[in-house]
Amino acid sequence: MANIVTSFCCVVLAAVVVVYAQRRSQQGARIQYERIGCDVTMQCGSLDNDASVTWKVNGTDVKARRREEGPRLILMEVNMSSNGLYSCFQNPDGQRRDQINLRIGFPPKEPQVTCRSNTYPKGFYCSWHLQHPTYIPTDFEVDVQHNQRPLEVMRDEVHKNRCHVKFPELFSTYPYRVNVTAVNSLGRASTTISFEESSIVKPDPPEKVVAKPITNKPRRLEVTWNSPTTWPDVDNFPLKYFLRYRPLIRDQWQHVELSDSTSHIITDAYAGKEYIIQLAAKDMEIGTWSDWSVAVHATPWMEEPKPITSTTESDVIPETTPGPPSAAPRVGKPTAACSTLLWSTHLLLACVLLSIM
Repeated sequence: MANIVTSFCCVVLAAVVVVYAQRRSQQGARIQYERIGCDVTMQCGSLDNDASVTWKVNGTDVKARRREEGPRLILMEVNMSSNGLYSCFQNPDGQRRDQINLRIGFPPKEPQVTCRSNTYPKGFYCSWHLQHPTYIPTDFEVDVQHNQRPLEVMRDEVHKNRCHVKFPELFSTYPYRVNVTAVNSLGRASTTISFEESSIVKPDPPEKVVAKPITNKPRRLEVTWNSPTTWPDVDNFPLKYFLRYRPLIRDQWQHVELSDSTSHIITDAYAGKEYIIQLAAKDMEIGTWSDWSVAVHATPWMEEPKPITSTTESDVIPETTPGPPSAAPRVGKPTAACSTLLWSTHLLLACVLLSIM
């Protein structure tokens, strides 16, 4: 048992040593970025053109399409499988001379940029993303200007592709200009957008939406909600709300627009039918409607059925004896009247016969 444990520990230790050595090797290697589909040339250090070298990738022989010209390795039409750690060894002693970490990717294309103010009038944020991946590290440079003056840009701590900007003044007629440039080792691309302050105001959806039935009101539902916590000054910059609701059995929504209120009573609900309810918010003067809030469900009040009361003696209907089913007539012995009639008939027939004789 001890030998098995010892052997297992040795295997694990050897694997750890190999991984550690590979990481150390990669840390010491220089990184070379190349574009997919191109021919790539890697130079083995500063060796002379007539030097003879051997190349390996990730510790094995290079099997990709290639040419070797002295200390240079030329890979033909590289693709994503060409990524790896390339090492060159000088012949004939086999001494390693260089290491190259080859990374294949694309130059960036123009990023998609959007800006929005959900904290009006404090400021706004801008987000960006690439529609196509580059597969190699790509950074973004952001420049925001207002009235030809640069504004301070604060990068978001959570969302790496987002920045925050404070409004330098309110109700400005000058547009804002935002430029985002994507940059990597293979190229750069920029996108510039311009907008006015009022066009980007869009609150977050209302929060803590609650809908509940009203006792003894079969067609009513009481809906309450809170303003979004991200909206900093609801007193001076009030919101209006858009409520929509429908029973689950139908697809058509009913709508109600409300000004500066955080409650509403639905009066035309179907009794006993479950409803789905959502709200959106918008600044009273400018901007656009928020997204819809999380849907809530509620069912209007229904009167409980009355219990069955016990009957009194006067309410009892006398029980009658049921007769035989009409489809199955009862057959039994003849009654006394029937027997007397038969005897009289036989006596009359006997008298008639004696008179004839």
